[in-house]
Amino acid sequence: MQENIEQKTIDDIIARVKKKNKRADIKLISRAYNFAKEKHGDQLRKSGEPYIIHPVQVAYILADLGLDESTICAALLHDVVEDTEVTHEDIVQLFSKEIADMVDGVTKLSKLNYESVEEAQVENYRKMFLAMGKDIRVIMIKLADRLHNMRTLKYLTRDRQIANAKETMELYAPLANRMGIYSLKWELEDLGFKYLYPEEYREIVEGINKKREERLQFIDKIEEEIRIQLKKQKIDGEITGRAKHLYSIYRKMKRDNCTLDQIYDLFALRIIVNSVKDCYAALGVVHELYNPMPGRFKDYIAVPKPNMYQSLHTTLIGENATPFEVQIRTWDMHRIAEFGIAAHWAYKEASFMRGKKANVTVTDDKLAWLRETLEWQKDMQDPQEFLNTLKTELFEDEVYVFTPKGDIKVLPRGSTPIDYAYSIHAEIGHHMTGCKINSKMMPIITKLKNGDIIEIITSDNAKGPSRDWLKFIKSSTAKNKINAWFKKNLREENIEKGKESIEREIKRIGMNHAELFKQDFIQGALTRYKFNTIEDMYAAVGFGAITSGKIIARILEEYRKVHKEENVEEKIEELAKEKEKHNKPSKTGVVVKGIDNCLVKLSKCCNPVPGDNIIGYITRGRGVSVHRADCKNLKDLFEDENNRMIDVYWYTDEKSSYKVDVEIFANDRNGLLTDIIQVINTSKTTLVAVSSRANKERIATTELTIEVENLEELNKVLKNLRKVDSVYEVKRKK
Repeated sequence: MQENIEQKTIDDIIARVKKKNKRADIKLISRAYNFAKEKHGDQLRKSGEPYIIHPVQVAYILADLGLDESTICAALLHDVVEDTEVTHEDIVQLFSKEIADMVDGVTKLSKLNYESVEEAQVENYRKMFLAMGKDIRVIMIKLADRLHNMRTLKYLTRDRQIANAKETMELYAPLANRMGIYSLKWELEDLGFKYLYPEEYREIVEGINKKREERLQFIDKIEEEIRIQLKKQKIDGEITGRAKHLYSIYRKMKRDNCTLDQIYDLFALRIIVNSVKDCYAALGVVHELYNPMPGRFKDYIAVPKPNMYQSLHTTLIGENATPFEVQIRTWDMHRIAEFGIAAHWAYKEASFMRGKKANVTVTDDKLAWLRETLEWQKDMQDPQEFLNTLKTELFEDEVYVFTPKGDIKVLPRGSTPIDYAYSIHAEIGHHMTGCKINSKMMPIITKLKNGDIIEIITSDNAKGPSRDWLKFIKSSTAKNKINAWFKKNLREENIEKGKESIEREIKRIGMNHAELFKQDFIQGALTRYKFNTIEDMYAAVGFGAITSGKIIARILEEYRKVHKEENVEEKIEELAKEKEKHNKPSKTGVVVKGIDNCLVKLSKCCNPVPGDNIIGYITRGRGVSVHRADCKNLKDLFEDENNRMIDVYWYTDEKSSYKVDVEIFANDRNGLLTDIIQVINTSKTTLVAVSSRANKERIATTELTIEVENLEELNKVLKNLRKVDSVYEVKRKK
């Protein structure tokens, strides 16, 4: 549906910018376009189209939102640093530092310095949010970039479609919602829905099209009735009808466990008036015409959403008991509802403002969530923790509560009085001893509801927060402030805990502390994770900001650089000694060339099975580790210590079973796990372990551990698993 959107040209961009702002620097935009076109040259997109088409479409999306010419230029140039020889300094000299910094904000970091793709991805998110904190327009460019990429997603492979769609649903659509840019949010969600759930998407589209005319007639009749009554009451308003977005329909079907035929409010009416007074007057008009549905009225004018959204929402009962929704707002509110924070840069001449001057400012409180995001991310060295917290923060629904003075506080749904206390001030949270909810003493871990009035009881004698609080709180603000307290006040305790954790890790890998913990080796970890001293590193480990495993892995990298020239003969001698320690022959089914009965372990990072091409790696004091030839960890082993590789092969006459970890990705449904297990049971494969989970997007991930005799048996099982209904990907876990 969105894929059929007409491609725009640089002339379209200029025309749109002129319409929004007659004083815009058109020559600057043209110069940016010509520069980008020259530098991208013969580069092509996956669609086979010239690459310049992409930045042009991104720039038009932003021009349509009313962004200034500097942002338009940055959009046209946003890929030149990443994909051509152009540097940040070049853009500063040729255009401006303002434009160059925006381009830098959306340019991906080099992956060379990161341990994994995930870590590189997370660091790119960190970079984007930091740039966003300096200039909010960075995220506007990124959202427009993602939108055009989603519009052209059909040219990518299925696995890339799924990955991009999931990232869009988990990060970019919620981010657009946080920014209040609903015009982008809805399209991002619908496109993500299309590629994650293609069958469900198709069924909803076909179902809506079947009764489209019938529903439009229903809405047209109501629209005319309301228009007549508004005129009688001398209320100047514009009435429009719109279809509900596909993903919102899908969510409602899932939430209410109903079919498309059972959802009647697929279309909504929007009434746009000139003043707040007219909003409530129009509400009175529609409530006189139609019976309102109990519990379905929301006043976002009196209590705006954190993303600046304001409107009156009411659900009414029409003919034949058919419900429909009406939204009522002013022109200013409508402008902000469509464009969110982008409205800050929309020009005063905007036609949709009917010649009225815009009066929109982005105050600090509107971006409080961003400041908090930037604050709590500073202390998170663990990439997965950062990513999970970020997604949670963006996805949270809100609960609205009141202070004793009647001021509104907006908190994540599921928040407690602890969250409320820390939202006011850190010291109030630290000295909290109890609370009253609606004038009644209640436990401080009580989940808050909309409309609750909260009073916090404090004491100067309070000992500070409890670690148990972290189990109950929801807001990142509270978590950040509590963790900061423990970090500051329990530093010595954290240092000792960190030392103990690192010592355990050193013993676990069979290394010697004195040999490993030399300043030259430690410095690599300190630099990589931005610690000033070794005590800071210990404290971070004890505090839980980073794992001891990551610290030791970085120190080992430096250690290996120094010891890469060690004589392999010495390693052979070490293995010979290992042979004396281990009298039992290896049960792995692997033979080490030139050595009998040494300790042999199948590497857990790639789980090799007979039939796989394999390579042996002589470990320090733990025999030979066997890897698949395509193991992602071998590259580092080759580069750092290639003289420790040794030939290994499978002993074909030996009958053994091998454990293999398998990941299955599917659209969640009833009976999915039963069908997967049935495939295992009907083969001669042994099921060792199984776990399954589903996320908010109804994507089910099933992890299996099975025992097979060889690669042939494994491939047969994987093939049969791919045939299970709803399964879209099956792979060996690496």
